[in-house]
Amino acid sequence: MRVVVDLNRCQGYAQCCYAAPEQFEMRGHEILFYDPTPPSEKQAEIARAAQACPVRAISFDTGAKA
Repeated sequence: MRVVVDLNRCQGYAQCCYAAPEQFEMRGHEILFYDPTPPSEKQAEIARAAQACPVRAISFDTGAKA
C-alpha cells in the first residue's frame, strides 16, 4: 500500500488524525506526519482518513491489479 498526501492541498484540518490516529499526526499547526507505506492491514483506517479529509488531499494505492 502506498499513501500520498497532497501537501499543497492539505489545509491542516486534521480530520485524518481523528479518523486514523495511528497513521496520521499533526505536529504544530501545519506539519502532517504519516507513513507513506503503512502495512496493508491498515487499509480500512487509511480509507476512513481519506474520506474524512474535507479537501480530499489523501489518496492511496493498494497495489492490487485489476
